Amino acid sequence: MSSMSHGTGALPADARPVAAPPAPKGWFRRISLTQWIVVSMVAGSLNDWLAPDFAVQLRPLSNIFLRMIKSLIVPLLFSTLVIGIAGHGDDMRKVGRLALRSIIYFEVVTTLALVVGLLAVNIVKPGVGVTLPSEPGEDVAALAQHQPTLSGVLEHTVPQSFFEAAANNEVLQIVFFAILFAVALAKVPEGRSKTFFLEFCESLSQIMFKFVGLVMAYAPIGIGAAIAVTVGKSGIGILLNLAQLVGTLYGALIVFVLAVLVPVALLFRIPLGRFVRTVREPALIAFSTASSEAALPRAMQAMEAFGVPRRIVAFVMPTGYSFNLDGSTLYLALASVFAAQAAGIDMPLGTQVLMMLTLMLTSKGVAAVPRASLVILSGALTQFNIPLAAIAVILGVDALMDMARTSVNLVGNCLATAVMARWEGVFGEQPVQAATRAAEIEAQEHLAEPTVPA
Repeated sequence: MSSMSHGTGALPADARPVAAPPAPKGWFRRISLTQWIVVSMVAGSLNDWLAPDFAVQLRPLSNIFLRMIKSLIVPLLFSTLVIGIAGHGDDMRKVGRLALRSIIYFEVVTTLALVVGLLAVNIVKPGVGVTLPSEPGEDVAALAQHQPTLSGVLEHTVPQSFFEAAANNEVLQIVFFAILFAVALAKVPEGRSKTFFLEFCESLSQIMFKFVGLVMAYAPIGIGAAIAVTVGKSGIGILLNLAQLVGTLYGALIVFVLAVLVPVALLFRIPLGRFVRTVREPALIAFSTASSEAALPRAMQAMEAFGVPRRIVAFVMPTGYSFNLDGSTLYLALASVFAAQAAGIDMPLGTQVLMMLTLMLTSKGVAAVPRASLVILSGALTQFNIPLAAIAVILGVDALMDMARTSVNLVGNCLATAVMARWEGVFGEQPVQAATRAAEIEAQEHLAEPTVPA
């Protein structure tokens, strides 16, 4: 008699059909997004050697990626900040405490970056023996005309129109407006209007994080094109002529990471191995595009998955983008003394320290200025009577140096969010949300191994 005649007619457990295991993914789909980015960087670099004229024409593919990233920064920042502050009942006292601690951390770390840059340039002396052009050129002269001031930076922080700031992607102004808006929303009595706006911002935040995932699917193409354009524009010949300068910067940045950022992570008990795995993809994006904006959304997503509460990520990351430029600060210290060495000017240590203090003050809050580091450097050289012709030499390899300093800026800001979360005593306080976000990132990167039948 058939087993269907017994009882309810259900099949015995050992006779039930077993669902076929999912087919293993091909090797092509198992490659993670990080690996695709590395592949695209290699392909973009080879493009200059195989087809240099074609490599430069890939700029539109790179610009498309950067424009997509810029299109999501404002809604992402605004929604995450508002829901992070107003949605969790934070008051101005908590925001003020976080801001004070962030500024203290930023100043300590950027000062150490200046010290490392000064030591490197005085030990290696990459400017000695460099021949400067007789005239700085029109590009350099134009840079020197835009000298930032402390009062100008403070005034630039406050937007006169939210929509104007949003249209120009003024990150610091968006953060300023969003914080005040969130604090005002938190003071509104509980009711339908407040609940509706909080739910709207929460939905917008979730949508924008999904948006990030969609844009990242195009990242290998945009990043490969960016590398091809950079290498094609700079050329290997220029790099060989100024190899000592580029090598000094890369070496100093490595020393800074190992001697400053790693001890900071250990001091604040940040899981170092997991942190490296978390930031490697945003760091590669920052390196290949030489743009902090391009890596900012992915870095925010990754740090939330790392266990940093959203309110801290949304505040510290974009604020650090303006005030915690570790790589750029180190570069400014190195490049300014390099210019003096190339011009044959003997600059005493006291003068160097005075120049570093000037650079520290004028480098805050100007990340949105095109070629901000060169603008600041030009102003400092003019103030200390150093020929601007040195910048004309630096311009030839600035794109290659910009890649390194931008990636260190990004890693430093990611670490700052984790340090602030630990300092506030809230690191990992949202394990469910963090685990969910980590799973989303893992799915987007196709990191899952193929299922093997038992």
